[in-house]
Amino acid sequence: MRFLVDLHTHTIACQHAYSTIKEYIEAADDQGIAMFATTDHGPDLEDGCHRWHFGNLRSLPHIIDKIALLRGAECNIRADGSVDLPDYFLKRLDIVLAGFHESLPPTTEAEHTQILLKLIASGRVDVLTHLGNPTYPIDYRAVLTCAKEHNVAIELNGSSGINTRHGSHPNCVTIAKLAHELGNVIALGSDAHSCYRLGDFREIESVLEEAGIGYENIINTSPTKVLDFLESRGHQPIESLRSFFTPF
Repeated sequence: MRFLVDLHTHTIACQHAYSTIKEYIEAADDQGIAMFATTDHGPDLEDGCHRWHFGNLRSLPHIIDKIALLRGAECNIRADGSVDLPDYFLKRLDIVLAGFHESLPPTTEAEHTQILLKLIASGRVDVLTHLGNPTYPIDYRAVLTCAKEHNVAIELNGSSGINTRHGSHPNCVTIAKLAHELGNVIALGSDAHSCYRLGDFREIESVLEEAGIGYENIINTSPTKVLDFLESRGHQPIESLRSFFTPF
């Protein structure tokens, strides 16, 4: 496995996803995934999760059957550059993703770009998801430059171009090349909506190959790199995972 971590997955807590945490844990063991983040949709999406879902993720252990679990969310971006979870809940999470979804009607490239610049500067979000979505065009250089300045990771999404957001692939190649040029942190997410897609990075590997870039800025090659990144973002160290992945 080139990539030991999947940072973007959805469970049956969203009605358009089909697997439980336990099923993801079993799939991780089968697929050689050492750590994954559970990142269900925020409440602005029609079948997104109630904010209490995210507040109660602390009831899940960080290690289940020798698989590491990050408690997270994929928030929905709002027109004012905020997201659909209050800071109180965001601060309880290990990782915060955010992307444009149907809850925000698309407008113009200039408006989408300004929304993302505000969001990045707010410090609320660790990873920006599926930026190659042609429904929400953006100024890639402006957004990635701002993300680099604020240490926000750029996601390459494993579902874009396969079963949703058709037309994303060439945009993702452009984003990958630019992220490599600027030195952005790159995060990979399968965007799995069932456990059978966990760790499915085939689309991403195609993007990387076409972009002609390696893995040096991709944090998913090691759980420790992910933990280092999250701590660099101001998250508290997760001691149980630090000790789990630190050899004696």
